Amino acid sequence: MDWDNLRYFLELARSGTLVSAARRLAVDHTTVARRIQALEKEVGTALFSREAGGHRLTEAGRRLQPQVEAMESAFLAVESAAPPSHAGLSGLVRIGATEGFGTVVLAPRLAQFAKTHPKLVIDLLAMPRLVHLSRREADIVISLERPARGPVVVTKLCDYSLHLYASRDYLQTHAPIAAREDLRGHTFISYVDDLLFSKELQYLDELYRPDSFALRSTSILAQHRAVAGGAGIAVLPAFLAEGDAQLARVLPGQANFTRSFWMSIPAEIKHLARMQAVWSFLRETAEGQRALLMASGS
Repeated sequence: MDWDNLRYFLELARSGTLVSAARRLAVDHTTVARRIQALEKEVGTALFSREAGGHRLTEAGRRLQPQVEAMESAFLAVESAAPPSHAGLSGLVRIGATEGFGTVVLAPRLAQFAKTHPKLVIDLLAMPRLVHLSRREADIVISLERPARGPVVVTKLCDYSLHLYASRDYLQTHAPIAAREDLRGHTFISYVDDLLFSKELQYLDELYRPDSFALRSTSILAQHRAVAGGAGIAVLPAFLAEGDAQLARVLPGQANFTRSFWMSIPAEIKHLARMQAVWSFLRETAEGQRALLMASGS
């Protein structure tokens, strides 16, 4: 029985769609379909039922999955027993991260890392939502909250600071702000409350309940651009706002917040050479950007 066909079977069983499995395997979705057809012909029965929302395991497929997973575990054990070598890194590593951190801090540095490993494919999912390890959406996830359960390896990646910002033009044309009470009457920019993907994003509850919002957005990058455009005041990560000469801190020393990033990976793939290399690189990147992440000056 062809192991590659079984590998394709396992990815489709976990992801549920040809497109998702194809992305994980770095192939075209037609290749996944062809591999599954070959496997079904080999075992003499249908392993998936085709439905509108994707592919669902048949009874035969459900019986086969744990056997293939046992084969996968044995293969990973053999691979992890070999000495790690970063010189020949190859394959796909998919990283899920929050939108701002992924875009501003990780993207340029991961691009440089990938250039030194031409056979390695890095997928960066920098998104304004939680990326799920349990759904096989990513291999490594950087999140605002520590995963509560599951067979995963978790580490605290870093802390980062946030502050209240407004554009210099806004501050020049609106009432001065010297204390929290002075925030009354000012316009704010923030997240959409009912679409928050983490309670860690509820900064304003700790500071002030705004009278009005100029804009609410699920995107921190959109919030940043709105603040820079003079639309109002917002809590922004220092790593995003400090490099923008259009912005100034509001209530420096009084409106400061600290949050943490947690990094996690399924225990079953932690020892793969490419995963170890990217995991270590992400930790080194966070450590190297500590000054930017924890910017505390006025």
